[in-house]
Amino acid sequence: MASKTLTLQVRPRGKPLKKLGEETTIASNDSGAELYKRIAAQCGVSVHRTRITKGSDGQLVPNSTEYTIERTGLRDRSTIYVKDLGPQIAWRTVFIVEYLGPLLIHPLIYYTRSYLPFSPRPSTPPSTLQTLTLALTTLHFLKRELETLFVHRFSSSTMPLRNVFKNSAHYWLLAGLLIAYSVYVPGSSPAATSYDALRPLARARVALGLAFYLAGELGNAATHLELRSLRARGSAARGIPRGWGFGAVTCPNYAFETLAWIGMWAVSGSWAVAAFTAVAASTMAVWARKKERRYRREFGEGYAPKRWVMVPGVV
Repeated sequence: MASKTLTLQVRPRGKPLKKLGEETTIASNDSGAELYKRIAAQCGVSVHRTRITKGSDGQLVPNSTEYTIERTGLRDRSTIYVKDLGPQIAWRTVFIVEYLGPLLIHPLIYYTRSYLPFSPRPSTPPSTLQTLTLALTTLHFLKRELETLFVHRFSSSTMPLRNVFKNSAHYWLLAGLLIAYSVYVPGSSPAATSYDALRPLARARVALGLAFYLAGELGNAATHLELRSLRARGSAARGIPRGWGFGAVTCPNYAFETLAWIGMWAVSGSWAVAAFTAVAASTMAVWARKKERRYRREFGEGYAPKRWVMVPGVV
């Protein structure tokens, strides 16, 4: 089909954008990325700061080379709304900063445990379970950092800068400071008990926790590799994930993540680890429901809808 030149009505949404014109023209076979490029150049801001939605139904116009203007549903004289998202930061950078918190905080508190407030003096040496909890937590977040650097491919390049503070608080304060203080301060946690002093049932709990942790970490890594294979570098297009639990639930990666944290709770016996696990699992369940709705919308009849989004029979 021959390309047509379309005239789009341009309106600001929220904070006005300087130099934003009232109209712009673009070919129907140009990409969404080209529309973003033109609008950003017109306003004199980064293309990553702009968000364009259709006036007809409020749906996002994808900033992608794989979506033509015609495919987005825009027609001649259609109205688009342009929003300035404010200062941006790369998704990859946000993830690195988030996970760096626990990687720094856990060893710091572990090795300065004798000098912390409410720490008995003289303090006893760290127990085997405290040392094991440090190792498991460090390996978990080191794995996340490596996946961020070498595995994950992001559909969006950036997010609002303010999000780095909100997202980091979850990891630096809850997974970092709260868990580390509750586990490593002498006498403050079940993990402070010597492993040799544990009853047989408690020893079985620790062994089961290690099995859960290993299964969760390996399963989570496998699902991340599967998701990576579905997206070419620099592309926002997604494929339908298969295998490694994707046939049963929408996001088995979240289920494996939760399993690993349950394993860490079983090893440490810490209420703080249990609290973080509950918060993280409930948050991931919300994300999984959103992803299920997005899959159904994007893939249509080519996608087999899932009844359970994270854990079969539960959520």
